[in-house]
Amino acid sequence: MRILVLGSGLMGPAAAFNAMSDPDVSRVTLCDIDQRQLDTAEAKLKRMEGGEKLSTVALDLNDQGAATRLLANFDAIVGALPWGAVVPGIRAAVAAGTPLVDLARPVETELADLKRGVEAAGGLVILGCGVEPGLTEILARHLAEKLDQVDELHIKCGGIPEKPTPPLGYKIVFGGRKLPLREEDAHIVENGELKLVPRYSGVESVSFPGVGDCEAWHEGFMPWLMDLEALKGLKVGTQKTIRWPGYAAKVTVLRELGLLSEEPVEVDGVLVAPKRLVDAVLYPRVRLEEGERDITLFRVEAIGKKDGIPRRHKMEMADRYDETLGFTSMARTTAFTGAIVARMIARGELRAKGLLTPEQVITGPLLDRLLAELAAVNVGFEETTEKA
Repeated sequence: MRILVLGSGLMGPAAAFNAMSDPDVSRVTLCDIDQRQLDTAEAKLKRMEGGEKLSTVALDLNDQGAATRLLANFDAIVGALPWGAVVPGIRAAVAAGTPLVDLARPVETELADLKRGVEAAGGLVILGCGVEPGLTEILARHLAEKLDQVDELHIKCGGIPEKPTPPLGYKIVFGGRKLPLREEDAHIVENGELKLVPRYSGVESVSFPGVGDCEAWHEGFMPWLMDLEALKGLKVGTQKTIRWPGYAAKVTVLRELGLLSEEPVEVDGVLVAPKRLVDAVLYPRVRLEEGERDITLFRVEAIGKKDGIPRRHKMEMADRYDETLGFTSMARTTAFTGAIVARMIARGELRAKGLLTPEQVITGPLLDRLLAELAAVNVGFEETTEKA
């Protein structure tokens, strides 16, 4: 198998390593527009298991011709790109006829056009195939299908620094220079219907063994989950992000002040988007510094009935920075997931077409394989069942 990874930030090298360590993979190529970042990733990966399989290529996705020619030489692609490069990456993969598994998901306004392009080409693109989105929805479906009737579905996930520090008690663990903060309202399911609530509202305490007390707040229920057959009767649904306590209150102030808006305002004759200013000012204070460690927290609960008996199914994970290999927990849980699914496609185990989300196709034996491969690299989930 030949695997291409787009992006050499925090996520891409972890995806490349996961592919390199597979005996069935003969070639792994890591691409980036930033040659210095690419060189840093190469120096790290060459020392690891399977490093002899690795090559690197400087690639500008704005040159769609060159990108298409390169991407056509591979069996599957993992997209680990900054938000602004996701759509060009998808378009190049579709033009090349090579399946793409992307860790991110473009904004909704771009999806319809992308979907038409993928379907017209007879291609395969799986979007949001990391930890969240990705594992959260995959395991939500898995738990829902254990019940005859699903009344409630609650998803909580987040990446946090091992040691919270001011100003937010948060560090950017996914990559890039932008804080994952959004101004728009968030979806929840209430009385069987989607409704909007203020983002960062609904704060509740949540605790994990060995980690302690955190908080979780409304980030937004993924509306397409309600299209799943197992969730057609869902009455209550929430999807919340986990942070150290106090985060939601602080970013709510930013939101209420209009500082999360992308709409430019005039400042001394210069148009400035408030969110971009916030990102620029805060980045030096929230970037993950050398020596800092992160934790990924995950909990999915499906509540309903099985054979007429109330049941609660839960899957939970608390993953930490890999001290041996030097990968962040967020990279392990996100990039390893995407890389495993990409290899399923390259092997011919996953034979779908279209623009899809991972929970549509990662079920049954494919889910078993995904969880087994994650467990093999010590990304493990605890599943429990109890009377609701």
